[in-house]
Amino acid sequence: MNPTMNAIDIVVSDLDATIGFYRHLGLEFAIDPNMPDHAACDLPSGLHLMLDTEELRGKTLPSWSRPTGGPRNFLAFEFPDPAAVDAKYAELTAAGYRGLQEPWDAFWGMRYATVADPDGNGIDLYAGLATDQEGNA
Repeated sequence: MNPTMNAIDIVVSDLDATIGFYRHLGLEFAIDPNMPDHAACDLPSGLHLMLDTEELRGKTLPSWSRPTGGPRNFLAFEFPDPAAVDAKYAELTAAGYRGLQEPWDAFWGMRYATVADPDGNGIDLYAGLATDQEGNA
């Protein structure tokens, strides 16, 4: 039997700050009343996104340590059109979140931008570019 991947767990340094960031993207996390260092959100795709504090991760996996270097993880959020990507990037950076890549028309036919969540994880914002009748962006 093959396993089913149905959840992603992100380790965070500040649960409230991270919940606030993802709220800008339209996600609503609920803190577990039995584990205040854990929050979760069910996504429309059926995926379960979880946030655990560094303290909780250290208790469940004592060998865990905070990674160093650039973003090791990227979550990608699709928007309905390129203007929505630009608007969300502007909103997030105006709210003080660090922009990693300003919106640009990527060679693979998408409007793309990247911001960092409070722990430095890459958050990609993207939408398909309008195409002409020949399929050119």
